[in-house]
Amino acid sequence: MALIENLFEAAAHAGFLKPCVWRPSDGSPEQAHAVGFAAPDETLLDGLTLSTEYVMSYPASVLVGLAARETVEIDGQLFQVRDIRAVGDGSELRAKLSRI
Repeated sequence: MALIENLFEAAAHAGFLKPCVWRPSDGSPEQAHAVGFAAPDETLLDGLTLSTEYVMSYPASVLVGLAARETVEIDGQLFQVRDIRAVGDGSELRAKLSRI
């Protein structure tokens, strides 16, 4: 098992991750994995308003095939994937999400 997978496994055992379910739109079998999830607020319009930026992170070895416009369920809430980027050496992926 790779380092990033070990880190995510340890984080899951410590309760730091959220359950994520992906039901691929192509009819492939459902996938469920624990993912990192963050919802930090971002200041917009020169400090006049706040917006929440939903982000999930996960090892590249899970949720293989996940792409933009797919829907995931994290901790019971539905999100649409907007963008997926590799982090560092590519063993971790980070997806920006929109709540639906």
